[in-house]
Amino acid sequence: MTNPQTGGSAPTGGSGRQVVVSGIGLLTALGEGPEANWKAMVAGESGIGEIRAYDPSPLQTRLGGEIEEFDASRFATRRQLRTINRGDRLALAAARLALDDAGLPHNQAGGGELGHRAGLYLGGNKSLGRMEQLIDELKVIRRPDGTADMAHLARHGDVIMPPLFFVEGLPAGAVFNVSQTYGIRGSSTFFAGYADAGATAIGRAMRAVRRGDADVAIAGGYDDATSWWSMTLLDRLGILTTRNDRGQEAYRPYDRDRSGGVAGEGAALLVLEEKQAALRRGARIYAELTGYGAGHDARTPPAADPEGRGLARAVRRSLEDARLAAGDLGYIASDGAGTRLGDTGESIALRTALGPAVRSVPVSTTKPQTGHLVGGAGALNAAVAALALHHGVVPATLNLDHPDPGCDLDHVRGGARESRPAHAMALARGIEGQAVALTLARPS
Repeated sequence: MTNPQTGGSAPTGGSGRQVVVSGIGLLTALGEGPEANWKAMVAGESGIGEIRAYDPSPLQTRLGGEIEEFDASRFATRRQLRTINRGDRLALAAARLALDDAGLPHNQAGGGELGHRAGLYLGGNKSLGRMEQLIDELKVIRRPDGTADMAHLARHGDVIMPPLFFVEGLPAGAVFNVSQTYGIRGSSTFFAGYADAGATAIGRAMRAVRRGDADVAIAGGYDDATSWWSMTLLDRLGILTTRNDRGQEAYRPYDRDRSGGVAGEGAALLVLEEKQAALRRGARIYAELTGYGAGHDARTPPAADPEGRGLARAVRRSLEDARLAAGDLGYIASDGAGTRLGDTGESIALRTALGPAVRSVPVSTTKPQTGHLVGGAGALNAAVAALALHHGVVPATLNLDHPDPGCDLDHVRGGARESRPAHAMALARGIEGQAVALTLARPS
C-alpha cells in the first residue's frame, strides 16, 4: 500500500531501511531557511548582539541571538497565535519551511494531509506559557502586606486565571499544533531537555523510519532561549558569558579566554524519509542519517563530566550504529558550550572515542554565530552536518583566536574550509548530563 503524499509503502515488518534528510527548516538569528543560514555561516557572519526585546540590564548576560522581524502570522492561524508562545511559533514556522524545502505537499499549500505514515518528533525546553497576562491578572490576590491571598484565588480562580493559560503552557504544545496543521497522523513524541532534546528527537525519528513505523518524519528542536523567562534561568546557572563588552566576540568556544556561552532563539527541523520513497518522488537528498548514539555523564547538574564519559559512549554507539570506524569521519559539528569544563570535557571525550583518528577530523561549531539554541542546539548541529556534506564546505568556529591546549583538536578557524567529507557527526550535550551523537553520510 502506497501513501499518496510521500510515495512510501506500508511497513513490511522488516528493518534496516535507509533514512535520508530531504528537507531542512531553519530559523536562527542569521536568517530564515537553509540557504540564508548556510550562506551566513560560511561567510562568518554573526547574529549575536545585545538583547532588544526587553530591558536586559538586570541580567548578568545581556547578549543573545535574537530573530528580528519574525512574523508568526505567516505560519500560524489566528486561533493558534492565541494559544502558543514564541517557541511554539518558531517550531510551527520551521515545520513549514522544512516541508516546503522537501517539496512535500501540505495543508497550507492546498496539498492535503501527510497522513498516518508520517511521524513527528520534537525536542524543546518549554516549561511555561506566556506569563505576562497571568502576572497582570494575579494582582487582585495581593494583600496590603504583599502576601498572596490563596483563599481568594481558590474561590475566584475561574475568573482570575486567563482561560488559555494552561493550554499555552503545555510543554508539547508544538507537537499538537504541527500535527494538526499538516495532518500528521502517525507516531508523535516530545522530548524535554536542552541541546540533547532536538538531537534525540532526530535519532528516534530515524529509528522509526528505519524500522518501518513511518515513511516520513519531521524531527528536530526549537527554543525561545532569549526570552526573559528563559534568560532568568540560564543567567543563574553559570553557563553564559558575562563579558557583555565583547559583543559578537563574547562566545569563544575552545578558546583559552572563553567565559561561557550566549543563548540564541530558533528552530531546526529536518524532514527524514525512507530513501527509496524520496528517490521515487525526485526529492533532493542532503545526506543520509546512519547512526544514533546516546550516553549520560551521571553527575550532578549543571557540572559536566570532566572527561566527557557520557559523550564518549554516545560517539562510540553512533559509529557502531552507522557501522563506521573512527577514521571514516570527515567532519564533526561539535557541541561547543564555551564553558571551561564543557569544552575540555568534550575534547577529551572525542579523543577517547576516536583515538588517534581524532587529529585528522575537522571540528567546528556555529554557535558563536547563532547563539546556543538550547532545546534546538543539537538539531541545528545535525542540520549543519547535513549541509556540510551537501555543499562540500565546513564552516569555521568564530572567535577561536587562541585555542586552549586542553582542546587540542583539528579546529576549523579563520574561515570556512573546502572539504568533501563522506561522513559527518553532530554532537549535543544537555546540562543534566545527557549526550547525543548523530552520524550522517554524503548520499551515494
